[in-house]
Amino acid sequence: MTPVQIQLLARIAQQAANAPHGQRTAIYKAGAVELGVSIQTLQRKLKDTSMTKPRKRRSDSGCSALPLNEAQLISAVLLESIRANNKQLSTVERAVERLRSNNMIIAGRLDEKTGVFTELSTGAITRALRTYKLHPEQLLHDAPSVSLASKHPNHVWQVDASISTQYYLADDGARAMNPAEFYDGKPANLKKIERQRLWRYVITDHTSGTLYLEYVLGAESSENLCNVLINAMQKRHESDPFHGVPWMLMTDPGAAMTSGIFRNLCRAMSIELIINQVGNARAKGQVEQAHNLVEREFESALKFQAATSLEQVNEWAGEWMRYYNATAIHTRTQRTRYGVWQLIKADQLRLAPSVAVCRELAVSTPEERTVTTMLRISFRGAQFDVSNVPGVMVGEKVLVTRNCWRDKDAALVLRIGEDGRERYHVIERLDVDQFGFSEASALIGESFKSHAQTPAQLSRKVLEQLATGTTNEEDAKAARKAKTLPFGGMIDPHKHVTDTVLPAYMPRRGTSLSVNVPTVDHAPLTHVEAAKLLRARLGSTWSGETFSWLQKRFPEGVPPEQLDAIEAELNRPAEVMRQPLSLVRSAAGGE
Repeated sequence: MTPVQIQLLARIAQQAANAPHGQRTAIYKAGAVELGVSIQTLQRKLKDTSMTKPRKRRSDSGCSALPLNEAQLISAVLLESIRANNKQLSTVERAVERLRSNNMIIAGRLDEKTGVFTELSTGAITRALRTYKLHPEQLLHDAPSVSLASKHPNHVWQVDASISTQYYLADDGARAMNPAEFYDGKPANLKKIERQRLWRYVITDHTSGTLYLEYVLGAESSENLCNVLINAMQKRHESDPFHGVPWMLMTDPGAAMTSGIFRNLCRAMSIELIINQVGNARAKGQVEQAHNLVEREFESALKFQAATSLEQVNEWAGEWMRYYNATAIHTRTQRTRYGVWQLIKADQLRLAPSVAVCRELAVSTPEERTVTTMLRISFRGAQFDVSNVPGVMVGEKVLVTRNCWRDKDAALVLRIGEDGRERYHVIERLDVDQFGFSEASALIGESFKSHAQTPAQLSRKVLEQLATGTTNEEDAKAARKAKTLPFGGMIDPHKHVTDTVLPAYMPRRGTSLSVNVPTVDHAPLTHVEAAKLLRARLGSTWSGETFSWLQKRFPEGVPPEQLDAIEAELNRPAEVMRQPLSLVRSAAGGE
């Protein structure tokens, strides 16, 4: 609007504000005629140019008669009815009706004055869902994403496979897939061309955006994936600088991506494999976008010129790939993809071995080896030193694989870091002299070597100081030498026994067992044997008369069980000795 029109609108608005009740319509009509517009247009322009007093906010604004728990139930029912394509099958009205019929929600308000119950309308419930941020339209939005960065070219690659939805390779060349003939409703037609469908593998360098494109036939398999990755790492064409081994590789959790042969290849090439969570394709959004670029920029040309073989498709794909990487400007770097990749430094570019060696490494599964007392392991007929591997201990089992960079004099130990990721540690091969001694051995009388203390040794020292109540190794040794009690004698090893209150058990009724006790007959002692035993008991009381008395009283020998009675008789006064000895009946019944 011109300044004159704005001034005229301001005058009309002032006149309408000051006009008595019932006369504003005439002012608006006159103003519309003067401006040459309708009354509706005039009022709209007045609203845009004039300052109006905002409406007073209601006291119950932001409040809802629908409780939060009921809103959550309604939202949960709506989410359960949503298909995989985010199509909502149930309406808010139907979800409320089902929950009400099952007495799970009320979704209404009660007038306290009149006692009349009124159900909330569908619009009020929908507004309440949006207020609580529980409406399906709000919940189905993508979660916030975080941008990812990489350090340098070849630091991170992303790989993904996708089946071509437009073309398949027939006997007479590439053909477009007619949507009326090939779709899910006619699986037989899709089955016929299953082995002829083109699978597209795309690899992108995260830093530069450089993409590598290759097609295979059949299906997404671990063999195809390994072959594509090996080919991408090779130096291919003088106009294609993109090559080398990536430091990290991001992929999805598909069967081929997580297969043993693919993991073996990554381990052998010291590639850290990062597998994103299921359903989180945005984690490798760059390669997903690369699929769209290939479909638009390259596959659209196949309709105008049919390829006759897979080799021809890949030849055309290579030509387009080199053209696109060399000419298209990347929106993030504002440079060509090859131009940014050329910034890679020598220590960042790891050259891959030949295709034959790479394929051999793909089938070399890491082997388990036990660490010896000299911190060594045996692998492929040689000894390797593992003392430089962090946290390694004697007797521990470690995973060892080939080192494709130094296959003859080194190997790789696979360890799991604190973050749960795989780490690779280079171990050196130990050469031996003509006598079979390792070159790393200490020469007797000339050198002394010792390994760094292992975690087990360090823990033993800490535990030793804890048991002896000391703070250093010397005091712990002194405490052990002094034979002090562990933990200062504060531990009572039987306290758990003495502190336990045992239950008093009820005596059980039993039956007496009749047992025939055998009678044992002891052979009588000779007079000499009995004299030796009695003399030791009687001491000075023993005499020759005592021996004669013993022979006279026991002419056939002295029973062993009568020794106590004989000792008592002999200790009596001498006049008693003249009286006959009263013998106790023996167990055999004799006297």
